Amino acid sequence: MGTVRYPSLYQINTRVWLTELSGRLGRTATLDDIPDAELDRLAEMGFDWIWLLSVWQTGPAAQRISRANHEWREEFRQTLPDLREDDIAGSGFAISGYTVHAALGGDAALARIRQRLRSRGLKLMLDFVPNHTAPDHPWVELHPEYYVAGTESDLAQTPHNYTRIRQAGVERVLALGRDPYFAGWPDTLQLDYSNTATQGAMVGELLRIAGQCDGVRCDMAMLVLPEVFERTWGRCAPLFWPDATRRVRERVPGFCFMAEVYWDLEWTMQQQGFDYAYDKRLYDRLREGHARPVREHLHAGLDYQDRLARFMENHDEPRAAATFGSDVHEATAVITYLSPGLRFFHQGQFEGRRKRISPHLVRAPVEPADPVLRRFYDGLLAVLRHAAVRDGEWRLVECLSAWEGNWTWDCVIACLWSGRAGELCLVAVNYAANQSQCYVRLPLPNLDDRSVRFKDLMGSPAFDREGSDLASRGLYLDMRAWGYHVFELTAL
Repeated sequence: MGTVRYPSLYQINTRVWLTELSGRLGRTATLDDIPDAELDRLAEMGFDWIWLLSVWQTGPAAQRISRANHEWREEFRQTLPDLREDDIAGSGFAISGYTVHAALGGDAALARIRQRLRSRGLKLMLDFVPNHTAPDHPWVELHPEYYVAGTESDLAQTPHNYTRIRQAGVERVLALGRDPYFAGWPDTLQLDYSNTATQGAMVGELLRIAGQCDGVRCDMAMLVLPEVFERTWGRCAPLFWPDATRRVRERVPGFCFMAEVYWDLEWTMQQQGFDYAYDKRLYDRLREGHARPVREHLHAGLDYQDRLARFMENHDEPRAAATFGSDVHEATAVITYLSPGLRFFHQGQFEGRRKRISPHLVRAPVEPADPVLRRFYDGLLAVLRHAAVRDGEWRLVECLSAWEGNWTWDCVIACLWSGRAGELCLVAVNYAANQSQCYVRLPLPNLDDRSVRFKDLMGSPAFDREGSDLASRGLYLDMRAWGYHVFELTAL
């Protein structure tokens, strides 16, 4: 399979997908039952990566906790008013073993769907959860030293961060998995990264996973950084990621690592071996709805931006259709996915689903699809299949005031994509609730002696402009609130 500079990824909630398929088949569906036609459709849409969320083995201990947690159950009922016990399978991140869940068809079924994906040019991404395991992971009995141990005093003083575990007749107080800013996740146990044996065991898990897929999305990857681990647990831990990523790639060259990361640690993760890191900062700035902070974010070097994963929703964030109004949604998507980096889409995003599905659940609510949003994404995905925006060069371009005193130029974000075969694509977005005017400077040579045709790939008909005018002043744009253009440029 070839590689492109700016690939696209589609995240699928595997358990929910198979629950829906089971309903259509009238029996329990496994990975083997996913239709070839569906895989064909994903390939035709232009994706390079398919991330199958929550395929690993989970156990009864985490499931019992999920079903008994009143706060979580209230969230589940908000998603599924007709909630049933069977809908709550336990979190897909409370993993009891890195083997494919038997209900999904086991490791053999995963190997078969991976081959079916590969035959269509699609790569497979799976989960890796470095920070914690389920309470009934075999290591709890076989290697309790792999976990952060606590005392009765710890349990009494901070019961939200510790739990008592009984295994083989022995009681232990162990820490719950957590980050330093929140209480522990009650369906997990915290791995001890100050113990080199724990780190070695986790590298072993990574090596096993690397034989089953082409890349991993690493859950809360920054939690095992030495400085974060020490701040959380007061224990010094050696570096984990540089050695782990190196050893995996020695065995599987080209294996991909994507980090879920926050707290402005994206560059740190990239430097420690990650191909991509979540760009939560861009997402947050887009949610705030102001152009200038977004444009300033996009001024970063391409050595950094090329390795960011740009998204509008995922299983952790609220649905984009519920977060952004329809006009804002489209403008946000054009900026997010026509910027450099990995284009990260989530199942249900194209249809305008509005209810986030907890990773504890295996059923989704029935929601009507939004045909307008669906058509928009069909158009955007078609643009993303163009060579210039998959493999070309990207740069921000300057916007200038349309006339003295007109401040609305500052609301426009514009960039230019240049393909290897000379293709040009100009993207301009008025990221504001007001109409805006500006001149967009085009950094193109020899404009004076030719005209340029601007064909909007997602909107209005084509028009021509004299090159001399473009060279002297730029392209004049008068854009509605949250308006956008994706122009294909052709010299006449």
